[in-house]
Amino acid sequence: MSEIELPQAPGYFISRWRENGPVDIETLTQWRDEMNWNTWLPLAEAAMYLDAAELLAILETVLSPAETATLGLVRRRMLGDTRLQQSIEQALEIARHPDTRDLALEGRLRMELGLAKYELGDVEGAKEDLTWAETRLKSVALATRDHDLSLINKAALHTACGEPVMALAVYSDIPRNGNHADETIALSRLGASRICASMGHDFDAARHAWNAHGHAIKANQIGMAIEGGALFLDFASPHVDESAEKMHVQIEQSQPRQAGEEARVLKVHPSDINRVFEWCCSNLPEENSGYERPDLRAMVSLASRFDKLDLFKDLIEDPDSVEDSMLAAIIQNLVDDQHLKGLWDIRLATLTKL
Repeated sequence: MSEIELPQAPGYFISRWRENGPVDIETLTQWRDEMNWNTWLPLAEAAMYLDAAELLAILETVLSPAETATLGLVRRRMLGDTRLQQSIEQALEIARHPDTRDLALEGRLRMELGLAKYELGDVEGAKEDLTWAETRLKSVALATRDHDLSLINKAALHTACGEPVMALAVYSDIPRNGNHADETIALSRLGASRICASMGHDFDAARHAWNAHGHAIKANQIGMAIEGGALFLDFASPHVDESAEKMHVQIEQSQPRQAGEEARVLKVHPSDINRVFEWCCSNLPEENSGYERPDLRAMVSLASRFDKLDLFKDLIEDPDSVEDSMLAAIIQNLVDDQHLKGLWDIRLATLTKL
């Protein structure tokens, strides 16, 4: 028989505590080992964020000095403190001290320091710290949550600094067939997809969006999966071709381009379009409310493009259910019925006055 793997996300640990706790530290250690965690810090952070105060009190007793200092930073950020550079540097002193040395946490804290410097406008200092952090974490904590975050943050910094090619190079360090979390792979492919689109590389943009969609589904990140799916549909819709290979086959066959080689032409089989569109529509939240609904904006626009607005009939006939003014503007522009258009005019006017 095959072995059943236990979920490894820290949130599952908190759920287990709420269902079976309170328990002693020996039992918590057994749970931690079963979930393949070798440190308490991520579980303590989850307990803090998810308001499991009794569990957090137990976990704080087994944290190392460097972990305790790092958890203090997390607590301050959670409480809205944005002036953290001095506290990060103090925590770094603990992580570097011979008696309390923690190589992996030193990497994480250098990443935190880089982000703090960027917020203060020190771009070069931020680049130096993030590069140092990623190199250290790759060495001592490869493909862990902190290493993944260092890669995502480093790529985001290059993008913010107008260095898309360097950002793509960082994303390429997150292979689909490695040990990185599916959520990390999905995030990296979303970023790579947008960069490729901005450079006019249609096939690569669609390929990355397709992979983002798939890995987000594996990670049970529904919102991210819809975002990746919508990007794929946006890029693919002008390139539908019934003679095209299925997208997963094209991706498996794709190879890095050599210098001077022309970009691959994007062709997408209609069944891939339909499958992704139907998945995204069927996984949208049931409620239409919310002041920021990029998921509905994207899918309604795509439904209009694919002549499938009838799927959103209930939404279109219920202007009062919409709180996102941009979504209201999109629907108002798509509606042909003059009476209904008038109702959307009123709703849009109401939302833009709020």
